[in-house]
Amino acid sequence: MNKPPRNDYFKDQICFVTGANSGIGFALSEELLKRGATVYLAGRDLKKVSDAAGRLPAFEDRVHPLQVDVTSRMQVRKAIEQTAAEEGRLDLLFNNAGILQMALFETTTPEEWNLIVDTNLWSVIYGTHAAVPIMLRQGSGHIVNTSSVGGIIPYPMQALYNTTKFAVTGFTESLRFEYAEKGLHFSTVCPGPVATPIYGKRLGKPDPLMKVPGDAIPPGTAAPFILDRVAERMGIIIVPEGFHDQLWRGYVHGDERTEEMLAAHAHNRRVALERGDPAAAAAAPMHR
Repeated sequence: MNKPPRNDYFKDQICFVTGANSGIGFALSEELLKRGATVYLAGRDLKKVSDAAGRLPAFEDRVHPLQVDVTSRMQVRKAIEQTAAEEGRLDLLFNNAGILQMALFETTTPEEWNLIVDTNLWSVIYGTHAAVPIMLRQGSGHIVNTSSVGGIIPYPMQALYNTTKFAVTGFTESLRFEYAEKGLHFSTVCPGPVATPIYGKRLGKPDPLMKVPGDAIPPGTAAPFILDRVAERMGIIIVPEGFHDQLWRGYVHGDERTEEMLAAHAHNRRVALERGDPAAAAAAPMHR
């Protein structure tokens, strides 16, 4: 169902981006604007999202900051419906907001589970549920949901995070086939190490022990690649390309070497977390 990329795929399109004030969300918003789109930047903190919009002065007439708590069904629905009403349509929705947690499963709490499910999964469901009826009436639309390589590969000691991201991947892939004949398109973005603020936080709160991986690529490098693949209407988009593609395929096919690598990764991460060193756990190698 992929199509060749179109240079004008985003020109004059109405786009709604969550988690837009930083990281991949901001980089996608900026790149969309460069490609001729009108972008509604949604974020929980109005000052932060307004500041983000202020960093895009060249596109001022096509930038619209919005305060939206993505864990609130009513706020998400209202914002998306108002956007479509103001513009007459909604062409692309990027459900991008998310938080990270790395921990031993036995130390996690129900409150932590609720927070990460609300932010990473329910927000995607809320946004998609609000946008699909609009796009069905139009007979067109494209929804892009940000999952993770942790949504296709079971990286150990990320049970909370992986659960939500595997769900996002399955949800989006299911809808990709369900709505194909209706003219709607769905893509799942699966970032590996991209240098975003998500790495400096645990469950959305700043944590100085957490560091950006040394091999992380800049969001400004990831965004053009992602949008090129969206324009091709690709289903699963892994960024950056390379190691994670190979690991994913090895996992899917039950490759023995991949199993050994993930088992070693689990051991090294557990050792680091049991001594209270989440930064070392994040950087743990896939060999003993």
